Amino acid sequence: MKAEAKATLYETDYQQWIDTTLQHLRNQEFNQLDLVHLIEEIEAMGKSDKRELQNRLIILLMHLLKWKYKSGNQSNSWLSTIDEQRRQLLFIFEDSPSLEKIYLATVFNKCYQMARKSAIKETQLSLSTFPESCPFSQSEIFDIDFYP
Repeated sequence: MKAEAKATLYETDYQQWIDTTLQHLRNQEFNQLDLVHLIEEIEAMGKSDKRELQNRLIILLMHLLKWKYKSGNQSNSWLSTIDEQRRQLLFIFEDSPSLEKIYLATVFNKCYQMARKSAIKETQLSLSTFPESCPFSQSEIFDIDFYP
């Protein structure tokens, strides 16, 4: 298949492009692969997993902060959100252990700061209410029985 035809298939019928690419890979027809788009897709998959980890971690941290510092307003929905984010993050770590072992440390502080800002907006508590550094250990954050 010529490069123009591969690009056209990618642009006009994404699902067919995936099916064709998989068939070429299974048949070890590497010279038939649309490598440019295949590389783009693999990169996008990695970025997507990292974004999901960050988004879920921010939500989890925000709800843990709300649970701890706005204790008079604790709700079952906060509890459900904490549980669901933990569950989904643990699934992500099972599928991609390097995201927990390597990537988590590189984004943790940024995610905590974003969670802190969100918690301030949602609770309308002052900035000084929430510690500048995360008050929870990593083991507490991911412990399904921990609620501050």
